[in-house]
Amino acid sequence: MTATGTGPRSEESTAARSKAKELQGFRGIAALSTVVFHVWQQYHVYDAAGSHSPVDSPYLASLLSLEVIDFFFVVSAYLLTLSYARAAIDGGSTRPGRLFLFRRAVRIVPLYFLAVLVVWSTRNPQLAGNWQDLLEHLTFTHVFDRAQIFYTLGPAWSLSLEVAFYLALVALGPLAVRACRPLRHRGARVAVCAGGCLLLFVLPVVWVAVARYGYGVPHTDWTVYFGPQARFGGFAAGMGLAVLTVALGGRGRLRPVPATALAVLAPAGVYWLSWDSRPENATFTFYHPLASLLWVVLLFAVLHVTGTVRWHALLRARWLTHLGLVSYSLFIWHEPVMLQLFRWGLLPGRPDGFWWAVAIVLLVAVPFATASYWVVEYPSSLLYRLRDGSGRRRDFYAGAVTR
Repeated sequence: MTATGTGPRSEESTAARSKAKELQGFRGIAALSTVVFHVWQQYHVYDAAGSHSPVDSPYLASLLSLEVIDFFFVVSAYLLTLSYARAAIDGGSTRPGRLFLFRRAVRIVPLYFLAVLVVWSTRNPQLAGNWQDLLEHLTFTHVFDRAQIFYTLGPAWSLSLEVAFYLALVALGPLAVRACRPLRHRGARVAVCAGGCLLLFVLPVVWVAVARYGYGVPHTDWTVYFGPQARFGGFAAGMGLAVLTVALGGRGRLRPVPATALAVLAPAGVYWLSWDSRPENATFTFYHPLASLLWVVLLFAVLHVTGTVRWHALLRARWLTHLGLVSYSLFIWHEPVMLQLFRWGLLPGRPDGFWWAVAIVLLVAVPFATASYWVVEYPSSLLYRLRDGSGRRRDFYAGAVTR
């Protein structure tokens, strides 16, 4: 590295920060899409004549009803699997599982528990209330209860899957590292990691296929199609992306033109899945694994590219990266905010007031999420400092590290 800090390592660090900003921008887009999607669901009318979209255009309806939860799964799995993939393929060490779980816990639990307790108490003002619902949400097991899965915090069913993934990763990650250490050839280590990711992706697909076509389980049986046994494929796809990027290293980077083409085609493919998403179609049944693969293509086209891609500057826009920064708080609070505004009569009536409702919910939910980030999320993240890199507890008063 040169004295001015412009050497190869400085350039790599700058590139890494740029990619982190771009991922944060994508999170912002996905968070915005999630809010619009749930307002769209709230304004969708179901009656004896069938369902009625809050917008007239079927093309726009397909865009508004596009689900992006698999994107969050893919990004989360990619980022969290990278260290294990590097250790398994190129050697090195990983942080203890207890440290990983501790950091994940201080990242998601304080805000989640606060939101669950606040929302549950407002909807159960008299004791004893629905204690089963509260217990299941606090233990992340509500995804296994068909009646309670969308209670209290509807979108939070996905956090049950996140927690299941964390537990799976701290078990499978070190196992993959140990399995790869005796292998002398790098290609063999890559094959072991890629094969494991492929297996984890295929098993949920088989589960869904057997449930749908073997036993005819209706798509409204939430515990069958929303549990980790059905949705783990999104995480497996993200794990596969981590293995792929580590395996390639600096090789095979895309030029700006093909990278942009893939970045356009991938979300276009997800849009087509949404357009063709009717219960009788295979694209409906396998929407989530297919969408996960397309999100992998999109992320690969953004992360594994060489040269300057001009449109990436849009992802680094301050307003978008801000939404990405507060995306977890926005994800947690936007539904309670929307429902409370609706109860207070502050949202226009169905279905013609949809776009006004989107604007009002965003105008309230985004500042609320920003305050939530700085008041709850950021302070809780400082708990990271309670443990060092080896997972041992820091003794700040003695100036030492203790077990």
